[in-house]
Amino acid sequence: QVQLVESGGGLVQAGGSLRLSCAASGRTFSRYRNVMGWFRQAPGKEREFVAAINWTGGSTDYADSVKGRFTISRDNAANTVYLQMNSLKPEDTAVYYCAVRSAYGLGNKDHEYDYWGQGTQVTVSS
Repeated sequence: QVQLVESGGGLVQAGGSLRLSCAASGRTFSRYRNVMGWFRQAPGKEREFVAAINWTGGSTDYADSVKGRFTISRDNAANTVYLQMNSLKPEDTAVYYCAVRSAYGLGNKDHEYDYWGQGTQVTVSS
């Protein structure tokens, strides 16, 4: 099993920045060259893809709504993935989840991911 714990969420004004972290643990986590991703879910909306990164960090994918503002990165030695969020907008307000995909290839659909964290709240005030 894999356990994922997100942190770094909070309240920020529009135009501000936050850095989310997701720490992974579990015997099976380091066994596979996994893909890690971030998703978010706003109140009354479906969960949506934000960003994904492959094992080496050499390949990333972003939702159009966050391109140029968010950056995903990972530190495999620390079993941690990060999401640097800049120029935040009120529409970025959501619960942010990290997830792990054990298959090859970046995924942008939530059913493509195998393990999920509990989420961290990000609120952007106008």
